[in-house]
Amino acid sequence: MILNIITEEFTICKLKDYSQIDINQSFVFTGSTDKEKSLVCPTRLVPADTLDRSDGWRAFRIEGELDFSLVGILSKISSLLASNGIGIFAISTFNTDYILTGGTDFERALDALSAEGYEIR
Repeated sequence: MILNIITEEFTICKLKDYSQIDINQSFVFTGSTDKEKSLVCPTRLVPADTLDRSDGWRAFRIEGELDFSLVGILSKISSLLASNGIGIFAISTFNTDYILTGGTDFERALDALSAEGYEIR
């Protein structure tokens, strides 16, 4: 399986509203529930009115379009990283999954995945 590194640095935010967000930018992920509004985006795009934020995240994308019938792809990666003491923040889109780790753990995460046969690009 191929994992593509995304060169942006990311921030995970909690927001009051999405009025300052341009959802047409690349790598802008929003989530809204009855309890909160969240945003994951490149740090350079973080709006000024965040309620809380966590900076310094790095990401990679699982390459290819993942069919909904495929089982365990995210589980295998997250279990492998957990066994190496690396926490993740996962985002799924219609076509694929994105894995974020803290910037200080990113290279270690890539090394662990590469050692298990994942191709890193």
